[in-house]
Amino acid sequence: MNRYLYTLIFDNNVPYYSYLRKNRNLASVQHYATPVLQNPNVWERMSVVTDTHIWKYGDRFYNLAHKYYGEASYWWVIAWYNALPTEADIRPGDVIQIPIDVDAARAVLGV
Repeated sequence: MNRYLYTLIFDNNVPYYSYLRKNRNLASVQHYATPVLQNPNVWERMSVVTDTHIWKYGDRFYNLAHKYYGEASYWWVIAWYNALPTEADIRPGDVIQIPIDVDAARAVLGV
């Protein structure tokens, strides 16, 4: 399921983007509304079954998402669940939690 499925999309035709619209022959530019994000609290985390993963050199969120969910596009679930926005925020040897059930994790994350 696409994480933007229920996100508000709006057309932006303000003058600031006129150069972009002109160069791309567009009437307007579509933007996604900024989602309200939440990190799960301790009680919410306890309701989600996870697997422990020790980060090693070369690991990527999208590879772990493909391994656990069969879909690399769910990389953001692992990143968000661990409050680590990018791989640059993790060092080899760090321990992260990978939610086993992606739907349960998305529910806890408020998506």
